[in-house]
Amino acid sequence: MTMLRASSLALSLLFLSGCNDAGTEAASQEQGQPVPVEALVIAPRAQMLTTDLPGRIAPLRVAEVRARVAGIVQKRHFTEGAVVKEGDLLFTVESAPLQAALERNRGALARAQAQVKQAESLVHRYEPLVKVEAVSRQEYDDALAALQTARANAVSAQADVRTAQLDLGYATVRAPIGGRIGKSLVSEGSLVGQGETTPMALIQQMDPIYADFTQPANTVLQMREAMADGKLSRDGKAPQAVSISVDGTRYTAKGRLKFSDVTVDPGTGQVTLRGEFPNPDGILLPGMYVRVNLEMGTDQQAIFVPQRAIQRGTDGMARVMTISAEGVAEERLVQTGAMQGNEWQITDGLKPGDKVIVKGVDKIPAGTPVTLAVSSSQQDKTP
Repeated sequence: MTMLRASSLALSLLFLSGCNDAGTEAASQEQGQPVPVEALVIAPRAQMLTTDLPGRIAPLRVAEVRARVAGIVQKRHFTEGAVVKEGDLLFTVESAPLQAALERNRGALARAQAQVKQAESLVHRYEPLVKVEAVSRQEYDDALAALQTARANAVSAQADVRTAQLDLGYATVRAPIGGRIGKSLVSEGSLVGQGETTPMALIQQMDPIYADFTQPANTVLQMREAMADGKLSRDGKAPQAVSISVDGTRYTAKGRLKFSDVTVDPGTGQVTLRGEFPNPDGILLPGMYVRVNLEMGTDQQAIFVPQRAIQRGTDGMARVMTISAEGVAEERLVQTGAMQGNEWQITDGLKPGDKVIVKGVDKIPAGTPVTLAVSSSQQDKTP
């Protein structure tokens, strides 16, 4: 019984100790005494503003390997998923019919060239005879026309030979670009190029690699206005820096902004941007979802407050609790900008020297007398 009574006494003391802090504010309010609070004294600081945007990884270049002649695939010469160089042999297509077509066209060319020689010989024989009227002018003109026709046929036959040579060369399918090749889309023994060019494989260049992401058009306009007004500054010579996160893990290599699209998507109101990143290890893969962190510029007079100091009402408006010159808690509407870490940028509603309550703001109604228990400066939080 003595042990039970002792345990009950210990639990009662523990409960009273836990309620002590919460009861201090209530007791102070009931007695009309100032409530001790922790507040932040606003002091502007230079801050690089960044924004996180959703994006997708895209290859630097993409080439679809296609059959350019009809035939049976005889052999595949690459390993699926391997890195290939431009000009590497990928497939061999049956070449016997193409070789036969080349020989046939070469024979037609030889026949056309022989006809040219025959026509030239006839014209040379008629030239002196037509002058002495040994042959008629009509016969001479017919010989000239036959020569021109023979020469045209020879040119056509020469083009057919060249086409047949190209077709024979297309029987060896080579890599149009260097990069990583995917799976083979055809197998040995397949008929390709019959009536249309058949896709055989896909090659993608992935070092460097792109990250395509979008940003609201109104944000782009606001940033340009801020740059024009001098509120934001940026090194004009250096490209905007970008970084990416994959599944919450920051990718170590930094990238640069490649370009910003000149049109706005009418359906979404977004502007497409593209960043370029080194990818020597092939960690980033096309189609991968990433979060892109874009450096927008440096605000030399940035005002930030901790996230816990911001309250939002049912109207969605952001509010903070400040301490007036009379030592009374006052609610103030503010406009928030970009979020940096665990702090919100305040674009309107606060000025240097304001005291913002940062702890227990939901327990202190407006009009409550307060006193500073702990005071800190925003400059102390400068990164």
